[in-house]
Amino acid sequence: MGDFTAANAAPAPSTAGAFRIVAHPSPATEAERIERVGDMKFGMSFTDHMARITWTADGGWDDRRIEPYGPIPMDPAASVLHYAQEIFEGLKAYRWADGSVWLFRPEANALRFQKSAWRMALPELAVEDFMGSIRAFMSVEKDWVPTAPESSLYLRPFLIGTDVFLGLRAPKKVDYLLIASPSGPYFAGGVKPVSIWVEKDFHRAGPGGTGSAKCGGNYAASLRPQIEAGARGYDQVLYLDAATGLVLEELGGMNVFAVRSDGSVLTPVLNGNILEGVTRSSVIQLIEDQDLKVVERNITLAELREGIDSGEISEVFACGTAAIVTPVGRMGSDDFEVTVGDGQPGPVTLAVRQRLTDIQYGRADDAFGWMQRVV
Repeated sequence: MGDFTAANAAPAPSTAGAFRIVAHPSPATEAERIERVGDMKFGMSFTDHMARITWTADGGWDDRRIEPYGPIPMDPAASVLHYAQEIFEGLKAYRWADGSVWLFRPEANALRFQKSAWRMALPELAVEDFMGSIRAFMSVEKDWVPTAPESSLYLRPFLIGTDVFLGLRAPKKVDYLLIASPSGPYFAGGVKPVSIWVEKDFHRAGPGGTGSAKCGGNYAASLRPQIEAGARGYDQVLYLDAATGLVLEELGGMNVFAVRSDGSVLTPVLNGNILEGVTRSSVIQLIEDQDLKVVERNITLAELREGIDSGEISEVFACGTAAIVTPVGRMGSDDFEVTVGDGQPGPVTLAVRQRLTDIQYGRADDAFGWMQRVV
């Protein structure tokens, strides 16, 4: 199981107090904010402000601020536009019943942000700066956190190369930003099984590539297969390894698990091609805490198909920040189609999802120390 250890030592730390606040000149009125928070279409509506830090090769990280949300002036020769020098993260702020606001394992996101930056030759942001930006941001935008059941404020930190230079090298100027969008439950009508297309022609990542980095290029590469899968009537895409085309890796934006009839659980081992999911590692801990065995190893498509056909594999689910834990009801490709179990969410899937969301929303004790209060 991944420990989210930073690739290199981080720069000098800072705190939320180091962020200056530049107030929005015309923020949303209370009525406008309530309307936008109530809409909660994922990634469609944003808060009044954003966090920002600028890095230069000469001065390091500087000018920490919370400023009005708006367009980013950028030179046409900025390195992010030509060489995709960027990374991002995704995490949520949860409103508890008492009105307080909490984050789920944010330091894990901060450490993965560092690892992604190292892989993409970008400067690493200190965990203290990552956390400081969120705390300062939330001190201004706390009212944007929804109160509806299973809703949250989705936080999107990202790092872009803004160096003006048409040449392939590490940028000498970089901007870190944090924006946020009110988000409703992924499953508006309750938890529903999704259908999975197993992709055999396209690959998300390859050995030595950027599969373990959370960078936009990985997601852009998944769009064409996702479009093709949608045209076939499938919701998501599961990728196989590029070397052999036999071994399961991950979905376009989620890690995958298979539950065996004896209650043990299988999940692909982290091999450098797979994103080290924060939800993934949490799900593993929750399952093991119930005295069930989790095995991280290579899983072939043939083994998965045979297990589903024989009943040896009774459940399949995926997990990630947005959808939390997602049951898989049907899988198919160009030469097969199978229904997982009875096509409905299984008991292990539902139990781990319930326990995870109960911790995130403060309905259950946080025995693991995962939650961190920010408001």
